[in-house]
Amino acid sequence: MVRIGIILGSTRPRRNGEAVAQWVLTHAARRDDAQFELLDLREHDLPHLDEPVPPSAGRYQHEHTKRWAATIDGFDGFVVVTPEYNHGAPGVLKNAFDHLYAEWNNKAVGFVSYGSAGGVRAVEQLRQVAGELMLADVRQQVALSLRTDFEHYSTFAPAEHHLRTLSTMLDQVIAWSTALAPLRAPAGGA
Repeated sequence: MVRIGIILGSTRPRRNGEAVAQWVLTHAARRDDAQFELLDLREHDLPHLDEPVPPSAGRYQHEHTKRWAATIDGFDGFVVVTPEYNHGAPGVLKNAFDHLYAEWNNKAVGFVSYGSAGGVRAVEQLRQVAGELMLADVRQQVALSLRTDFEHYSTFAPAEHHLRTLSTMLDQVIAWSTALAPLRAPAGGA
């Protein structure tokens, strides 16, 4: 069974992302075709990129990078929950991607975003990053508006139609994660 990590990409105080990520996890956990786990970047001590360039799988200098690499390596795909800050993705999320390379390769990623314009500009940037990391980004995206999916811009109350979009996005992440499995297999077969 594929393992999908749900990455909570904001570490800000009073962040909206925590409620969004729990919503994703709650609905994803009802499925029987994959295992899901929440990866909160607050729980990973990743200072601003401090590894030599280029990062090389298994040759990291710092313990925090080694732990992050082991975490990411254990998943087949990801759902990234991201806000949009100033028309872009949060720096902490980009930094989490940049800490590694090989551990991201040949896995699938889907996006759940939120912001005044649904977070779509942040995801546009992250899709470019995903491509460079050899992450297959799926087309379906859940885009949540701070105006219509959050009461008073802070209490998460998503419109019902987002559940269909979330389900489709999860279908795609699971299908692509499964299809890419042979590319993740160790050399020589296993």
